[in-house]
Amino acid sequence: MDPLTSSPIIHVAHLSKRFDNILAVNDLSFSIAPGEMVGLLGPNGAGKTTVLQLLLGLTTPTAGEVRIFGYNVQHQRQAILQRVNFASAYMSLPSNLTVRENLTVFARLYGLRKAQKKIQALLDVFDLSHVYEHLTGALSSGQLTRVHLCKALLNDPEVLLLDEPTASLDPAIAATVRATLQQLQQERGITMLYTSHNMREIEAMCDRLIFLSRGRIITQGTPQEVLTRARLDSLEALFITIARDGALHNLADAGEGR
Repeated sequence: MDPLTSSPIIHVAHLSKRFDNILAVNDLSFSIAPGEMVGLLGPNGAGKTTVLQLLLGLTTPTAGEVRIFGYNVQHQRQAILQRVNFASAYMSLPSNLTVRENLTVFARLYGLRKAQKKIQALLDVFDLSHVYEHLTGALSSGQLTRVHLCKALLNDPEVLLLDEPTASLDPAIAATVRATLQQLQQERGITMLYTSHNMREIEAMCDRLIFLSRGRIITQGTPQEVLTRARLDSLEALFITIARDGALHNLADAGEGR
């Protein structure tokens, strides 16, 4: 039994991370409920990647804590990582190994039984069977993005952290990826934290949004809630306003995001 029954799957409390003189994450607090798909949004440099690294325990917070399944990431990381996975369009894999070899290595790390059957099923879903024996270094950026998604789904994670999962994909393949992720969420109740610069995709996919700027939460809520609060008619307009000004002054005046 998990230590915090009926608690949020992800709970972040007063999280900060400083790199020398740069405060990349500044006193963030938020929770994600079981089965939610939440968009983590903001312009480049807003702190999104650092938040993902903190959630994965890849870097140590300067202050605050992260709990996943009720476990503290810094102290019980191994128990968490058995049930979590991560995919990014910007990760690299050993380029001198084939797709088969890379995915087989990860399957073994995850202790997967019947690994080849699971690998083949994921390759079929993401239309990658024809590159199974290709060197990873010879793949296109779109193919490599999909290989990372296969890797991230090998262990049937309960929590999936996704960094630009449709970057470099053509519209047809991107639509397949979105449909697959939505189906997984509905059928398995996977909790997902999802970064993207594609606001139409975010609006279609996410139950709730968290907008960051300069390491702080500017606004959060359902897509309609954040638009109503900001008095704007599209997430694209909201994104541009935050990227340009670093804040939404009417929200800051009301105490939103503190």
